[in-house]
Amino acid sequence: MALELFRAHGMTTVFGNPGSTELPMLQQFPDDFTYVLGLQEAAVVGMADGYAQATGRATLVNLHTAPGVGNAVGALVNAAANKTPLVVTAGQQVRPMMTLEALLTNPRATELPAPTVKFAAEPPRPEDVPATLARAIHVALTPPTGPVFVSIPMDDWGVELSGGDLEVARRAVERTVRAPLRPDPADVDRLAAALDGAAAPALVFGGDVDAGGGFDDAVALAERCSAAVYGPPADGRVGFPEDHPLFRGSLPMAIAPLADTLEPHDVVVVLGTAVFRYYPYVPGRFLPEGTTLHHVTADPDQAARAPMGDALVADPTAVVRALRERVAASSRAVPGEAPAVGKAQPSATPGTLSPEEVFDTVDVVWPVDGVVVDESPSNRAALHARRPVRRPGSSFFTTSGGLGFGLPAAVGVALADRSRPVLAAIGDGSMQYSIQALATASALGVPVTVLVLENREYAILKWFAARENTPKAPGLDLPTVDFTALAAGYGVPAEVATTADELRAALERGRDGDGPLLVSVPIGRSGS
Repeated sequence: MALELFRAHGMTTVFGNPGSTELPMLQQFPDDFTYVLGLQEAAVVGMADGYAQATGRATLVNLHTAPGVGNAVGALVNAAANKTPLVVTAGQQVRPMMTLEALLTNPRATELPAPTVKFAAEPPRPEDVPATLARAIHVALTPPTGPVFVSIPMDDWGVELSGGDLEVARRAVERTVRAPLRPDPADVDRLAAALDGAAAPALVFGGDVDAGGGFDDAVALAERCSAAVYGPPADGRVGFPEDHPLFRGSLPMAIAPLADTLEPHDVVVVLGTAVFRYYPYVPGRFLPEGTTLHHVTADPDQAARAPMGDALVADPTAVVRALRERVAASSRAVPGEAPAVGKAQPSATPGTLSPEEVFDTVDVVWPVDGVVVDESPSNRAALHARRPVRRPGSSFFTTSGGLGFGLPAAVGVALADRSRPVLAAIGDGSMQYSIQALATASALGVPVTVLVLENREYAILKWFAARENTPKAPGLDLPTVDFTALAAGYGVPAEVATTADELRAALERGRDGDGPLLVSVPIGRSGS
């Protein structure tokens, strides 16, 4: 019955790393299901995260009791911040052995992942497994979407259902739960009036707008009301084209600089993101004097914890679509200018490219509808400046800031849609957190190009160390790692590019290929 439930929800691709407690679930694996093997649980969850975001569906993950869940917790932190609907199952010791805490018993199964999931349960009876899984799926898909967890004792899978238990299980497979969170028309009218009455409005479109299919609607709204548009700090997706004339760049992450950036605007409407993900701590005013802020989110907790502004809990994409029909057309002047992009300066270190040179080359080679999954924190600003996001669903980043998401997520995105070239732009430090995803890419022939940006340091930490007056902190330099050898060990072709021409040729091979390719690029700071 559980398999029928998964099938009914389109959850026929399973990401996992099996152990003995999971074998009963997998022993009669259906022919119409696909099992995606990952060699370490962080990579498993990261691949499922990318896959779920790219498909927009709940995705099934199967982990190995307590050790497997423990290995995956960091990746679940990322999935929770990304609001990714993962249904994570883990095996448990047979019920007669749980009281004894026999080997592989998880005595506090629901507590282990609890801070990272919306719902965690272990069915009280074997007969309750289908209903518990159904509940988990519905919770995962109800806004704000996110990961859930179910621990299943291994002997539960052999239990035959009958009578009322069978009826409950059948209903669990058939029933649906919908939560459209449509806005009240009166609330939309108030937002429209605020925008219409503004002298210089600003719109901030977050990743939830992109996830909800509202990318093009955001453009229509901004153009209709002639508003400046900003990206939120540190969001996992991009809700508005970064090359649009109304785009004014991403907001700074710290409190005072963010408020300073909004100085020209009297009304700010934030849709589909938190208000705001601040870091580091730079105290100051949260908003300019006289500026009002309106916040639209499907996440009640985001609405409640915002430090300023009035919040509306509703589907942000639905609000964007309603506003584009309600606001008055305006030709008002828009303050500021689109971010300027100057000529890329070469690296000051011989035999390396500057990040700007790298991303200029990426922008030339990679199709505008291709996907870039980014996990190189010190180079993120350069990436978005030189390779702006132009299409919906084409940019993914970890909203939590935790490393280890990028490489496996790129593999998951490429598995979900092989028609769009996928590039993973990953720092050499980030690569080490879930490099096992290369094995899956090789085994399944996943068309993903992995661009490793080698600066042999935790550059973002050195920036913070200088800012925090802790320049002598240890552990900020990385040893030399041969990524081409590592890739070869996992069965992935690899090469090194030290010039723009070499990089262009390598990226073209990756773009046009039908399997994975790793390209390692030594980078240095520009000489400017």
